[in-house]
Amino acid sequence: MTRRIRKAVFPVAGLGTRFLPATKTVPKEMLPIIDRPLIQYAVDEAVEAGCDTLVFVTNRYKHAVADYFDKAYELEQKLERGGKHEQLELVRNVLPKGVRAVFVTQAEALGLGHAVLCAKPIVGDEPFAVLLPDDLIWNRGDGALKQMADAAEASGASVIAVQDVPREQTGSYGIVATDAFSGRSGRINAIVEKPRPDVAPSTLAVVGRYVLDGSIFELLENTTPGAGGEIQLTDAIATLLQQKPVHAYRFQGTRFDCGTHIGLIEATIRYALDHEKLSDAARDMMQNALSELGVIDLE
Repeated sequence: MTRRIRKAVFPVAGLGTRFLPATKTVPKEMLPIIDRPLIQYAVDEAVEAGCDTLVFVTNRYKHAVADYFDKAYELEQKLERGGKHEQLELVRNVLPKGVRAVFVTQAEALGLGHAVLCAKPIVGDEPFAVLLPDDLIWNRGDGALKQMADAAEASGASVIAVQDVPREQTGSYGIVATDAFSGRSGRINAIVEKPRPDVAPSTLAVVGRYVLDGSIFELLENTTPGAGGEIQLTDAIATLLQQKPVHAYRFQGTRFDCGTHIGLIEATIRYALDHEKLSDAARDMMQNALSELGVIDLE
């Protein structure tokens, strides 16, 4: 696999039950960090990495993601008539020119592997990326996916993002075992879905970024469904690494698990403190709040 990735898959069919009742009408991918929804950060990361075809795997009930990337004629006309040109450009440029969005329906919730498989008619047999918008990765330099795409192009291997987690948390992740790392990457020799801490092969956890060889689709088609009839992406990757090199990649950046309440809060704080216009006010507000609660000042 030496071709540069041009297509990215976003599995966005989940119901987001952790954030009910908000997600009764608002998909979790549309929850905002400051003034942009989670899905926008993932899309920007994919575009930065060179992707120009974005495949959103959704369900029949979720229309907000598609609406967000569609043209909003009435809103644009109102902003234009009001002379609000800065806001108008923000609305018009949620997708850059030359980048297309394709929406595919996952008829049943049959696991992440099945969601990725739904994108096969669009992706074909070429290498592609998978991004889970719940995992928001903040970095002042290159985005995590661009780092991984560069590594995949250089090595010819599939690349999976990993980070070290406390051993007691291995049961919440796919865990990989690797050969010795060279720089930020190491070849994976085993991958296990949610192992108990006492049997986990390492503490390197898979997080929501993948650059995968197109042959993964055939492996997904032949993957035996597990509990609940779900097809696990991890199982197909376990087969892939027996046939072709798959590398674990320790990306530069900070990951926020925005599928949890505290992760969403952490991400909002970090982005507020890094915001060009909001950072000073956000810091002052946090200092005041901590002072009122009797917590030591941030200084």
